[in-house]
Amino acid sequence: MAAKKYPIGIQSFEDIIDGGYVYIDKTALVYKLVTEGKVFFLSRPRRFGKSLLVSTLEAYFQGRRELFRGLAIDKLEQDWISYPVIHLDMSGQAYDTPEALEQILTDKLSQFEQIYGSSPTEVTAALKLGGIIRRACEQTGRKVAVLIDEYDKPVLEAIGNEDLADQYRRRLKGFYGVLKSADPYLKFVLLTGVTKFSQVSVFSDLNQLEDISMLPKYDTICGITEEELESNFQEDISGLAEVQGRTYADMLEFLRRKYDGYHFSEAMHGVYNPFSILNVLKSQVCRDFWFQTGTPTYLMELLKRSSYDITNLEGVKLAAGSFADYRANTEMPIPMIYQSGYLTIKGYDRERDKYTLGYPNGEVKKGFLNFIAPAYIPPVSKTEFSIDGFLDDIEAGDVDAFMTRLQSLIAAMNYELFDKNLKEKYFQTIFYLVFSLVGAVVRSEVHTSSGSIDAVVETKTSIYLFEFKMDRTPEEALKQIEDKHYADRYQSDHRPVTRIGASFSNTTHRLERWIVS
Repeated sequence: MAAKKYPIGIQSFEDIIDGGYVYIDKTALVYKLVTEGKVFFLSRPRRFGKSLLVSTLEAYFQGRRELFRGLAIDKLEQDWISYPVIHLDMSGQAYDTPEALEQILTDKLSQFEQIYGSSPTEVTAALKLGGIIRRACEQTGRKVAVLIDEYDKPVLEAIGNEDLADQYRRRLKGFYGVLKSADPYLKFVLLTGVTKFSQVSVFSDLNQLEDISMLPKYDTICGITEEELESNFQEDISGLAEVQGRTYADMLEFLRRKYDGYHFSEAMHGVYNPFSILNVLKSQVCRDFWFQTGTPTYLMELLKRSSYDITNLEGVKLAAGSFADYRANTEMPIPMIYQSGYLTIKGYDRERDKYTLGYPNGEVKKGFLNFIAPAYIPPVSKTEFSIDGFLDDIEAGDVDAFMTRLQSLIAAMNYELFDKNLKEKYFQTIFYLVFSLVGAVVRSEVHTSSGSIDAVVETKTSIYLFEFKMDRTPEEALKQIEDKHYADRYQSDHRPVTRIGASFSNTTHRLERWIVS
């Protein structure tokens, strides 16, 4: 049997089919989409197959049945009519000024003006788009399919510059708003992007838009389900298991923990990140492929300006309306962190219409924490701190040794990072990051019947309860753990529980002392 060809980095449906690459058949959902509505929006993280979906729709509306032979849609679609298609990809450009945005839109539309003509009165990109759609319909006698990929790229690039972002929103509002007035000439519209900005901004004029991003019936239209993974790659997984020295079942469980876990609706249909899992199967190596492609600049800019407590990302609850009516907000960055793929749905409360969010999998959690760690932790080269040594101390249960390493790490921090208003929370965040990065399970503000524990760290062999005090004694911290019986929560656990009281100084900005019980 010939080796499979993996379509890594290939976003053209035609190239995948003609090149003999593996294609996960999503065409039944494509058919459902095109026959059930007209104007849609889909949000998905980067490298999740949005562009391939758009390319598939382009080939479908061009009536290219030969590309769909043997796929589900080949039996569903009977007519295979060719429609004019306007496909705009907004990625891969530098949007420096409002004038640059206008020029880029004009340049992208020029290819369609060469086909369908232009008018001297169409002096803006919005007017050009409206004229192209009308003429395409009139000249072909068929309505037009409009596909816009990464619609939000200009606005995302301007995060951190609110004035520029607002100018982009206004221009894009007028540009995309043309799709409402052009409705009589339209067969189908799909806009894709990372985030759906507030209805009062970019999409306010496009009020017929149906957002399918969190609808159960379309939640697997991008990504790879476990059923699709096993039905298409069983031999590949078996080969990977042999290379890794695992059984097939163990290998599948490992892949599930590391790369699965994305849920885009309350139905909780799980999907794998396609970029990561295809890279793993092709290379036969389990690495953090998705995160190695880089963290989006817009998310970096948002988090730099945010004071949100990152120790509360796992288990955070958010109302459904927070996703539908959103603007990039430094006080509430959660919707954008979710839509960027760093959080996913872990549960849904139907009565309250609220989602519980958390990290999708091990790859994402590790990558995200590594990404934000430099904002709190100095470079290891400037300290006596050693990740390997820290992990060795934890595994050996040597509390004094790993606390001494933390003391050294905190002592090396930049004075300017400290805010007197942060108090214990800043140090709690450092604890959370350091323990998480070495693979321990760490939770902040763990609630009990008598109070909340500042931090709980769990390893395979031990449980550590931490109580932090600012400008007070570690004895007071330890007394709180004892008086409030925090350890009772773990009575049924077979692992030994260690209690640690620690004190920080708001004057010296150091971890001063600790005691262990």
